[in-house]
Amino acid sequence: SALYVLPPGLVESSCRSRIFWMKLNKLLLQGKFFQLEINDPYAGPVLLDEKLASRCGYVLSEDVWGNPVFRASVLGCHVANEADELFSLTVNIKVSSFPSMRAAVTYTYPMYCSYSSWASREIVCEENYMEVSVKTDVPAVSNDYTVAWMSALPETQNVAYQLWQLMFVSPSGRKRITVSDAAKLGYSFNNTLYRVYLRAPYHSNESDVSLVNGVNMNMITSTSMYRQRWLLLLIDTTVSCPVDGISFTDTTLTWTVPSVIPTLVVQESTFLSKNIVMGVDDQVIVNPEERNYLLEHNETLIRITIPIGAGGGKLKSSIAAGVYGVIYSIDLFLEHTWTDADWQTTKYTVIKSITTPFMPQIPTVINNTVPEERLFNVAFGHFLPDVSLVAITLGNTPFTLREAQHHTFKIYETPFSNRTKGFILEVSFDDPHVLKEYVNRNETKYTLLVNYTLSVGPEMTLYYHFAEVECVVADIEIPDAVGYCDEENLYLAIPTSGLHHYWNLYLGNTLLNRHVALTNGYLAATNSTHLILQVPLFAAGVIYEEVSFQKVKARFDVALRKVRTMETLQMFSVSCSFNPSAFISKSCNRSIDKKICDSFLHLITNSLISSVCHPDGTVMVSAQMKTVPAIDMSKTKLRDSSCKPREYNEGHAFFKFHVTTCGTSVRFEGDHIIYENEIFYEKETLPGQSTPKITRDPDYRLTVLCYYRAKETLVLGALAGDPFTLLPFGSGTMVPRSNIAVNRRIRQALSVVSRVSKDESFLEFYEPNVAILKRAVEPVFLEVELKDESLDAELYLENCWVTGSLDFNSAPRWNITVDG
Repeated sequence: SALYVLPPGLVESSCRSRIFWMKLNKLLLQGKFFQLEINDPYAGPVLLDEKLASRCGYVLSEDVWGNPVFRASVLGCHVANEADELFSLTVNIKVSSFPSMRAAVTYTYPMYCSYSSWASREIVCEENYMEVSVKTDVPAVSNDYTVAWMSALPETQNVAYQLWQLMFVSPSGRKRITVSDAAKLGYSFNNTLYRVYLRAPYHSNESDVSLVNGVNMNMITSTSMYRQRWLLLLIDTTVSCPVDGISFTDTTLTWTVPSVIPTLVVQESTFLSKNIVMGVDDQVIVNPEERNYLLEHNETLIRITIPIGAGGGKLKSSIAAGVYGVIYSIDLFLEHTWTDADWQTTKYTVIKSITTPFMPQIPTVINNTVPEERLFNVAFGHFLPDVSLVAITLGNTPFTLREAQHHTFKIYETPFSNRTKGFILEVSFDDPHVLKEYVNRNETKYTLLVNYTLSVGPEMTLYYHFAEVECVVADIEIPDAVGYCDEENLYLAIPTSGLHHYWNLYLGNTLLNRHVALTNGYLAATNSTHLILQVPLFAAGVIYEEVSFQKVKARFDVALRKVRTMETLQMFSVSCSFNPSAFISKSCNRSIDKKICDSFLHLITNSLISSVCHPDGTVMVSAQMKTVPAIDMSKTKLRDSSCKPREYNEGHAFFKFHVTTCGTSVRFEGDHIIYENEIFYEKETLPGQSTPKITRDPDYRLTVLCYYRAKETLVLGALAGDPFTLLPFGSGTMVPRSNIAVNRRIRQALSVVSRVSKDESFLEFYEPNVAILKRAVEPVFLEVELKDESLDAELYLENCWVTGSLDFNSAPRWNITVDG
């Protein structure tokens, strides 16, 4: 490879205390591979690897921003040293586009460092090595012998002549080896003009771990020995460095280092802390509190506390097991200078790269939607700057950000506090990807289903987050129908906005569609705003509220029901009074329901007796007086003597009653159900002397019969009296009871079950003990079943009623059937 001029900005370096500090710019290395070579002044370039780095005092790592960082001790193997004051080191930076490093470009980068203020003892605790250097002009050995020195003295007679040797003391015993043998074990020992140094890897066989004020310390106890004819030199080269002391909370990280390390301070009573400084990267922090750092110390501990996310460190996004979170990293160093009686001055430097564990940060979806704007506004965050939104899925439709720009919705990035960001999504309620559901009387629930796809961190890991956002808006106006009549028809005009989308029109329990309208003789016409329904007076579905000799009062009801739940929201009714004599014959000629029409015709035109039997069980009867002598029609009555005429004159009496009242009986003949009642007149008698009674009144008795096909639906009113004079809604609870509770005369308990069907199909039933809301005009479909297997058991339904409670005697009560 050739040598090239170093590109500007690729490298920056400094000399911090006694360490070379070099940083490469990752942006200029993007997509490239690099290697470092150390230039040996005598042997040429040496490739830097892990084994060489820990033995020679080098560190190759990355800072928190991902920039490659190289550090070297000024006492490193290949550093040129001038009188322990001026130091130089040349590094070759090899850059290639290939992993094999072929066709590499080599940049030579020399570094210089001056350092003359050496302490008597200096200790450096680096990431991959421990180093202690000691002045060789230390004072004579004092009378306070350490254990290490005492153990070394018996060995001095065996120290080789003019050859440095090392004595290690560990729990496994003493070991004396030569410097060359120590190098094979990963140690590096040498002397400069004024100093002796020992460099050792962590956790070697000769090391020991001890707990000092809650911090584990890796310690190597050693003595360096040199013997000449007139001199025996013993130097304590013991070194001890922290291997933990890091703790975390949700908001802070704390780094703890012992103030006094017993193996390094023999006479603790003489210990005096002189100076403590902290730094980030290669810069001393003069006022830590300005960065919200906390540096505190006492007689036992030095503690540095850093808020997670503080400046100088880096928060990085990460994904673990599909969960988004962050990791915070910061590169710290600590310098502690102290004095004691043995060593005069010790300078203790620890360099520590700290990374927090993965901290889950579940993103939040904030619904900022203003319903009146009919626009979803959804904020998604918070994220660090290393997170990018790459795609979004609305409902089941995926969009890249580029594709999203061509649609009606908007996606944009927004900054949040604490240097975080989020993503804003705006989607109209009317967008086809928004789900719409009619939920309440006049409300729509809009639902936005969104799945975010994000690229996280420099690794560009994909992260997915699903969110469901809802907004309920009162944006539906229930139609308000208008009713009117002409001489022959009833009309309902109903707004068509939203019709058949949210709700449908029902005639009773039948969907009022075009086929039903034509079958029943209705005319339906629509314009741009309304559906106009024309209903002839004698068409099916018309309710005759009042029929008299002077007028016919008719009503037509249409129910507005939810499409999904069938809940009745509104009843549209039109009610009018008609003059029968003016048009009834003409209307009958066009009526589809000839049977009802003919009945009315007879009712109005003075027939002897005529009756109308309505599908809802209402019976209207006009009885004409044809007796000689004439009777008082006001005194006629039905079987139940309390049921008297609604209207009468000299020649007619008009009755209106329900088939479940007034003593009406019921029987079955073939496929018909026959309801029967009688109109009669009680004679007035004159008292006589003997048993026979004398009366001046003729006999008057008329039978009223109503026939219904058994397979047709007979709508039985569940309310006694005139149902249209009562409240529009009622509620009751159907509770199945055994026959023994209904009729106490039966001693044998039979298995009788009653149920209420939801419609005439008797396929779907209401649950027991559930309140059932019904209007007075709505049918109740009741099923009573005898489940007893005995052959001689038969079922007769005598009395059936509805009350507001479970008490059989509670009032009021509404009869469904009476006396069978």
